[in-house]
Amino acid sequence: MKRRDFLKTATVGALATAVVPTTALAASNKRFNWKMVTTWPPNMPILQQGAERFAKDIEKMSDRRFRIQVYAAGELIPAMQTFDAVSQGTVEMGHGAAYYWAGKVPAAQFFTAVPFGMNAQGMNAWLHSGGGLKLWRDLYKPFNLVPYPMGNTGVQMGGWFRKKINSVNDLKGLKMRIPGLGGKVMAQAGVNPVLLAGGEIYTALERGTIDATEWIGPYHDLRLGLHRAAKFYYYPGWHEPGPTLELSINSKAWATLPKKFQVMVETAAAAANSWMLSEFESRNLDALQELKQKHKVKVYAFPDDVLKTLKKLTHKTLEAEAEKD
Repeated sequence: MKRRDFLKTATVGALATAVVPTTALAASNKRFNWKMVTTWPPNMPILQQGAERFAKDIEKMSDRRFRIQVYAAGELIPAMQTFDAVSQGTVEMGHGAAYYWAGKVPAAQFFTAVPFGMNAQGMNAWLHSGGGLKLWRDLYKPFNLVPYPMGNTGVQMGGWFRKKINSVNDLKGLKMRIPGLGGKVMAQAGVNPVLLAGGEIYTALERGTIDATEWIGPYHDLRLGLHRAAKFYYYPGWHEPGPTLELSINSKAWATLPKKFQVMVETAAAAANSWMLSEFESRNLDALQELKQKHKVKVYAFPDDVLKTLKKLTHKTLEAEAEKD
């Protein structure tokens, strides 16, 4: 009888042991199908390409158990509604730039670029090793978002102008596409800043709806054909010396991901961050030569007095923004 009781207990134990790995296996094989929307036009090199590369890396690392469908601006959500779409859980992920959401979260601008501020290496150092990323997450927490740095354009150009800039007075009254803190500084100089998505810039500049625009740098400026809409190309990109791009994740969706998938996201985002900067640094040089040699574009430096004035106005703008929050 004792032997029979022992065998009965052993059989139940063996069955219980068999169930545990089966349950664990089922959990580990759970599949996730997410959507990501971006602020970039379809087929935009480096930017949209980087978001798609990020999604493919995760699909490979997860053996296709975690798949992310990437939509360019306007394919599912308009470019400037990316923040709301991810915040509300309409989609799980977004890719863009934090300063686009300055109207909703003024301090978000600081996580893209500060005029006369840090370059790409400085931004990465601050975010990853200087406490910046924690501040960013604290800022986004009320909006149900988890941000990650995912891309950097490197130092940008100063922009395209339909007339030559000889002094600060030449800035007054201009309508210029320029977002973020740079736009606020330009407003102090008498410019009327305008926020436009990338796909709208060329038409607005060509038709004279705007008088000037900054976009990114030679590679993308050449692709948009901005040299056909404005003659004067200026440097340096004082307004964005190292703009960081953002990956935003809906916090509720993030909480459902197994830890190993979260690590995959972190790893793929870091890889995309490095890849995008490398691509920009490499391709901008060739594109600048093409603009100058093939298209006869003349590149101008902003006059010293213009830069000195903009720097003073930057300090004034930053102090005003800090006093608000």
